[in-house]
Amino acid sequence: MTNSQLWFRGIRSSKFRHVYGAPAKRDRCYENIKITKNAHDSQFCAVNPKFVAVVTEVAGGGAFLVLPIDHTGRLDFNTSRVTGHRGPVLDIKWNPFNDNIIASCSDDCTIKLWYIPDTGLSMHLTDWLIDLHGHKRRVGYIEWHPTAENVLVSAGFDHLMIVWDIGRGEAMTVIDCHPDVIYSMSFNRDGSLIATTCKDKKVRVIDPRTGAVKAEGMCHAGMKASKVTYLGSTGRLLTTGFSRHSDRQLAVWSQEDLSEPLTVENVDSSSGVLFPYYDHDTRIVFLAGKGDGNIRYYEVVDEAPWLHYLNQFLSGSPQRGLGFMPKRGCEVSLCEIFRFFKLHTTKGMCEPVSMIVPRKSDQFQDDLFPDTAAPVPAMTAQEWLTGKNSMPVLMSMKTGVTIRTHKPKVYKPGDNVLPIMAENNIRKKFAFLSRETVPDYRTVDQKAGSMDCLDAPSHIHQATVPPVPDLLENGTGSSRNFLQMLSPVDEKSQKTTNNQTTKFQQIQQMFSGQVNNVNHTNENSLNYKKNSPYGENREKEKEKEKEANGEVDHSPKNLYQLQRAYSQQCEDLKLLRKQVLARDRRIQELEQQIAQLTGAQASHKELSSIHSSHKIGR
Repeated sequence: MTNSQLWFRGIRSSKFRHVYGAPAKRDRCYENIKITKNAHDSQFCAVNPKFVAVVTEVAGGGAFLVLPIDHTGRLDFNTSRVTGHRGPVLDIKWNPFNDNIIASCSDDCTIKLWYIPDTGLSMHLTDWLIDLHGHKRRVGYIEWHPTAENVLVSAGFDHLMIVWDIGRGEAMTVIDCHPDVIYSMSFNRDGSLIATTCKDKKVRVIDPRTGAVKAEGMCHAGMKASKVTYLGSTGRLLTTGFSRHSDRQLAVWSQEDLSEPLTVENVDSSSGVLFPYYDHDTRIVFLAGKGDGNIRYYEVVDEAPWLHYLNQFLSGSPQRGLGFMPKRGCEVSLCEIFRFFKLHTTKGMCEPVSMIVPRKSDQFQDDLFPDTAAPVPAMTAQEWLTGKNSMPVLMSMKTGVTIRTHKPKVYKPGDNVLPIMAENNIRKKFAFLSRETVPDYRTVDQKAGSMDCLDAPSHIHQATVPPVPDLLENGTGSSRNFLQMLSPVDEKSQKTTNNQTTKFQQIQQMFSGQVNNVNHTNENSLNYKKNSPYGENREKEKEKEKEANGEVDHSPKNLYQLQRAYSQQCEDLKLLRKQVLARDRRIQELEQQIAQLTGAQASHKELSSIHSSHKIGR
């Protein structure tokens, strides 16, 4: 055998041999970020095609920053944050099926879910969607299920793992097989198994539905934290940890037998915890340590030695944490197979680092970008709980139609009742504020007379006077016609307290009926839109058909329109009351003039009678 044959046998052919890391330019980085200095072994960064989230340092409580992916450059000092936790935030993860939902766990023993608008945060966000309570000590790690919707797993320092159904806001399973602190956890490709590492130096494969331990074995012998990740659907695991002599190691395991590793390899003698990141599409494992300035990457194969070292990305600045972009958010035109978001230790900066395969062609590379996981769940939480397993729904990277999700806000259980109660409270408040104290200048005898008139011919008033709501709908002109129709006795009777209360009660009953109808309509439409994905389009088509046929209903359709109609009618009522008061004053002036004239006539008659009696006496 010649030397040339030996040389060719020693070189392994791989399309990823020349992968290199390309850090972004300064204007494409996120600067002036107060990155957290917490010593917890977490990534402190989460990324999706819409947003970048970074855990920040605050004086009290916990907060993290959420920025639109294209909001690069130097950030404002008062940039809005998510500030709802009472303790430091320890881990954050984006929902894989909704790019606007992010989960966070904290030192305050809670897990919270937040909704981020597409435009980002305009003010500090303190209102969460769901608040999950179940752990007795701080919650260190959270992980989303890769295929089932609304399934989240949390690991706390109370040695418990809880599987949550966030759609219902309740726990499905509590796993208590760990005797010590849990260091990391990772789902397999279809989410049927979850692997964990623990402080007792063991690695476990657990069924998350029942909490049963399928396999366990001694992991790395060092005292520091170890991490684990599933190698996709290969049935193997990769762990990173420390040896007995504090050397950093990586090991590959078979999920069926954890008694002995398939391979163990020493990496170096640094002290930072190694975090593994696995890309299922290219079958590359990236290893990055806290405090390191480099990122190593290995190619996974299905035979011994199971891993092949490729290369490393070198940098002069160490990293505090790393977030990574899902594969659907990578740039296909640049042959970008992975993208890290590096949190610098010494500088308050988040720097994107792209891992690129050099290719000369500008065409789509099918071998680099096979169909990847789409942001669409393969099953519901209840289907998964009953025992169903399903691989992720795949999408083509060539078209990129569903790179980002556009889903509405997820409501908490019972949210459809809250707006109705708020509308009722607003309606009562407006009804109370619209009441006015109208002064009445009539004497007690005049009031008693008007009351007698009301008691006797009440049916006449009901027959001749139109209802006030009908008059208010026609505007101020109808109000004037109504004033002209009133006789003096009718005006006085309308100004009494009882009758005015009756009119106001009529208006209030009318508006309460409209509010109930509007609330009922909104609730039905909300339920319809939830049950049918095309409900909103069908409603728009129906409205267009009604407009074409001239059957458009101009009644208020929401709370804003109802308040406007209510305020307009209150203004009409005020105008009506002012006109009635003016008419009353005019009537009083005329009555005074009549009384003066009658008094003058009586005095004139008395004088004439006295004068005539004097003449007769003479």
